[in-house]
Amino acid sequence: MLLETLNPMHYNITSLVPDTMPVATVPILILMCFLFLIWNHEETSSIPGPGYCMGIGPLISHGRFLWMGVGNACNYYNKTYGDFVRVWISGEETFIISK
Repeated sequence: MLLETLNPMHYNITSLVPDTMPVATVPILILMCFLFLIWNHEETSSIPGPGYCMGIGPLISHGRFLWMGVGNACNYYNKTYGDFVRVWISGEETFIISK
């Protein structure tokens, strides 16, 4: 009798989960996707530079400055985006102005 109560096949798992569960998850998933889109939406800047892209842009630009050095990284961004560029160094928005 003790082994019967401990046997997981003895219980009907579908009776534990209500039938409304799949119906309730669809609006919750839609709401979560909508909130994720709102959270990641950032107004586009008129200043050229690498995009933010959920924090990946700042990591890439900071890594480029560490890897290439300040002078080479500035030259790269100036050739790619122009004389006035917005980048991130140490997580802070930085503007590179050159001619």
